[in-house]
Amino acid sequence: MDSKASLWPRASTSEKVDFTNRMGKAFVGLSGSLDHRYFMRCLEETANIGNTGELRLEDMVKTCVSLNKDGPAE
Repeated sequence: MDSKASLWPRASTSEKVDFTNRMGKAFVGLSGSLDHRYFMRCLEETANIGNTGELRLEDMVKTCVSLNKDGPAE
């Protein structure tokens, strides 16, 4: 989580899958749509849009959670 967001595009596929699986497991209780597929898509899009500067993966995850439109699970 403390890694620079700019490293995300250069991470291996297995590293990305592992990370997004962990995030999906951690957040799916908040909203069913916050699964590993959502995080993979969101992190890929976020990391590849312009300059991530000093952002950390934690910042990108927070952004992805805040962009979720489904809200909390009922």
